[in-house]
Amino acid sequence: MSIESDTAADPTDDSVEELATEFGEAITELPVYQRYLEAKETVENHEEAQEAIQEFEQLREEFQLARQTGRASQEDLRKLQDAQEELHDIPVMSEYLQVQNDLELRLQELNELVSEQLAVDFGQKAGGCCED
Repeated sequence: MSIESDTAADPTDDSVEELATEFGEAITELPVYQRYLEAKETVENHEEAQEAIQEFEQLREEFQLARQTGRASQEDLRKLQDAQEELHDIPVMSEYLQVQNDLELRLQELNELVSEQLAVDFGQKAGGCCED
């Protein structure tokens, strides 16, 4: 067997990148991904949800600052939790969070399939996160 035939059988960087691109495109065609995009757009265009998100984000920033300076109280935490519950109680937000969770579960399943072929957790390493 010649070296050329062995090389031709080996995947090249270009072919692996092409497969990765096709994989990404296939993911965008999954029904759960399409539902996620629709739910995300609905939340982005929903005035009540956007106001609740802004309020929650402001309270979260204030709480984090208070915690960093040692001034956070249980009341501050309860106020933040209440705002989060109110946000999650908005039907379009609740739907978005459920679909987001469904998508994350599907992506985890795909990650496990890819990772079975590797010696590392593909999604975790590809995400660039560091482990302590």
